[in-house]
Amino acid sequence: MRVYRKFHKAPVRVLRISRKRFGLRLKRDMLALKDALSQEKQETKDMLVTYKRYTRKQANKDELKLANQQLADLIKGLGLGMFAVLPFAPITIPIVVKLGKVVGVEVLPSSFNNLSERKAHLGRLAQQQKRSVEKASSK
Repeated sequence: MRVYRKFHKAPVRVLRISRKRFGLRLKRDMLALKDALSQEKQETKDMLVTYKRYTRKQANKDELKLANQQLADLIKGLGLGMFAVLPFAPITIPIVVKLGKVVGVEVLPSSFNNLSERKAHLGRLAQQQKRSVEKASSK
């Protein structure tokens, strides 16, 4: 607190703002993760339907190729799940992902590849919602 007093005239206000910013960032990240997981869930359901159709000789090669790609994504997710069980998972998972990028191996499932894009989209939606609330309150 003493450090903030030397640099800021209103240290309590700065702490409140930073706490609120952290909370909003965490909420946005969790919403992006929820969106990615729901996409992964839907793709897995489609994969199972395609395999069911394949057993009845009703699926074509393109559908089967997409289903096989989703199966590979599912296995990637299970591989990361193994690291989540290990101690120090918040440290080991990012290291594994970074190491995979360096080596040239995609460790994350395809629905998690564009998380930064989803976060930006959620941020834009939040700004639009905030502006609409401000317009409604000013009228």
